Amino acid sequence: MEKLTQRLIELSGDWPKLTALLLGAIAALGYPPLHGWWIALPAIALFVWHLHRAPDWRAAMGRGWLFGWAHLTLANSWIATAFTHQAKMPEFLGWIAVPLLCVYLAIYPAIAALAAHLLAKRASPLAFGTILAGAWIATEWLRSWAFTGYPWPPLGLIFLGGWNVPGIAAVLPWTGTYALSGFVLFVATIALWLLSTRRWWQTGVLALGVSVLMLFPAITVTSPNDGVEYTLVQPLLMQDEINDPTKFEEQFERISNLTVPSNNRSRLVLWPESAVPDYLEDGYPQRYYDRMTVGGDPDFARRRIAAVIGPDATLLTGVVNLDFREKAGIKSVESARNSVLSIDGSGDITGHYAKAHLVPYGEYLPMREVLQPLGLSRLVAGSIDYKEGPGPGTIDLGKHGKAGIQICYEIVFSGQVVDQTNRPDYIFNPSNDGWFGVWGPPQHLAQARMRAIEEGLPVLRSTTTGISAVIDAGGVVRKSIPSGAADTVSGIIPPANAPTLFSKLGNALALMWAALLLVLGISLPRMLALTRSRG
Repeated sequence: MEKLTQRLIELSGDWPKLTALLLGAIAALGYPPLHGWWIALPAIALFVWHLHRAPDWRAAMGRGWLFGWAHLTLANSWIATAFTHQAKMPEFLGWIAVPLLCVYLAIYPAIAALAAHLLAKRASPLAFGTILAGAWIATEWLRSWAFTGYPWPPLGLIFLGGWNVPGIAAVLPWTGTYALSGFVLFVATIALWLLSTRRWWQTGVLALGVSVLMLFPAITVTSPNDGVEYTLVQPLLMQDEINDPTKFEEQFERISNLTVPSNNRSRLVLWPESAVPDYLEDGYPQRYYDRMTVGGDPDFARRRIAAVIGPDATLLTGVVNLDFREKAGIKSVESARNSVLSIDGSGDITGHYAKAHLVPYGEYLPMREVLQPLGLSRLVAGSIDYKEGPGPGTIDLGKHGKAGIQICYEIVFSGQVVDQTNRPDYIFNPSNDGWFGVWGPPQHLAQARMRAIEEGLPVLRSTTTGISAVIDAGGVVRKSIPSGAADTVSGIIPPANAPTLFSKLGNALALMWAALLLVLGISLPRMLALTRSRG
């Protein structure tokens, strides 16, 4: 062990930048779909040690940035796949865009590293790592909302277990996601401290404890027999044909065949984002309805959907709605809304939700006046930018419960998915994951599971191509449809838990944990000194 430690010290001294990059890349192996927490956690422990050895603040900040850049670039590599589904920009730009995005995202780990260095540069690795954990919570929370926010992926995702096992993420109701990220660093710091002080059997106990917590199966609550019945559809709408008008009728037949028969049951039907290409709202100029699959009649389109779902059913489906401006008596499109509509068994629209967290370059082009003349465009077809909705909302569906709606990647924003003034019975998360390659869908599903645990609410995900899932309030995947399959799952919506501490306090709870770790880290040198003097 001493020889290994000495060798690591030599490598760290000779190649500090390469060491930070390598450790960051290894840490990313802890994320889905690999779930290699057992290799990511040692890498994070070595990163704490490597950062603690930084000679000055510039070196500390640089090592934090390099670690963050490497692990965020690898974890977000699925973004490059989006460039293969559009024609206006060359595909290779995707492999440039991801590392460039992470040049910015890595600033937040760099700030955490700088804070730890300034506050604990002369302290022990234990105090240093504890302060780093607190600072990491604060900066990861900052990353979730600064400049519209992009929290994907949080470091705490490493502590989420397999589909039937919440792992250490079971503590989310009392911590929140960003605090869990700090706990990843804190556990790694404890391991580093035990090893550096040659507490071998204590290190073994810690490793065994983490392993047991990561693998111990969850205790699930059986769904009641008299709950809300659901039918959740994954129609396998491939990304290269989803906007092809010649395929619209075929797509509707596919999703309809998966939805019926209903046997006139009372049920909630769930279709994904991008499921319905037709405009279903009334009041648009006729030229917009003429592109529809049903002869330009939105009322007929809704009644046709009602015939599919059944007279005693309610549908929640992804659609695109338009906003118009009128000039000289002529209406033209001003903006679009990525929306979910609720439609009853008579074909009436009974509720509406508009996506609030829009995807830059996907649903709108930032600084359009500057970037469009340079040849840049959105990755989604069309030149009309989407308009954001007001935020988390709940649609009351009567006997089919109260549905909280989060469209696609909105579900990754911890503490921003539920209307606290009107708590839903469950969260519906329609998505089009056809953009997301191989790594994206498992990470997306994993973060939806974290929201279920945090909020104590079941999450139902209907996606175009997978992974669709029914997740209970403990984060356990009850039923699922894998990527690349067209299928339906049905059953009774799992029950909600009582409101969690996190659901009441939100990310203020995570920041409290950050403050506690910072105070603990600053106090540790004095506490250890007192312990030694009394000994």
